[in-house]
Amino acid sequence: MPTTHYDGPLPLSDAKTKLKLSKPLEDASFDRDGPRAFVEYRDLGLSEATGGRIGAKHIRAIRPFEKETGWHWHDMSGHFIYILKGWIKFRFEGVDGEVTVKAGTCLSQPAGVPHNVVGQSDDLELIEINLPADYATIDVTR
Repeated sequence: MPTTHYDGPLPLSDAKTKLKLSKPLEDASFDRDGPRAFVEYRDLGLSEATGGRIGAKHIRAIRPFEKETGWHWHDMSGHFIYILKGWIKFRFEGVDGEVTVKAGTCLSQPAGVPHNVVGQSDDLELIEINLPADYATIDVTR
């Protein structure tokens, strides 16, 4: 049986995260406020609900993939993607060959490890979860 991490149950006022429901997809707005020009982003509200400990975005392609992102790394402790539609292809430092993540697959990216997005389908849609919500992206010179 799992060990509990705190005495509970808790009243809503003492909850470890806030109650937060994102807008339904048909009512949600995507924006271009992100590092990649070939996708758009929709914040799912986890940063607000967790005091910035976790971030989640719905990301989708808006035009064909034209060129690799270049080698970079993210200053975070956790980085996860779940592919809703299409596929995305990475190279990771220390991994031979390419890693292709297809619809229905979840990838735990090695946080802090340099990587390069080398391809994606025109219909790509994914959920990205980051720990913490705000982080720096640093280019790697090769």
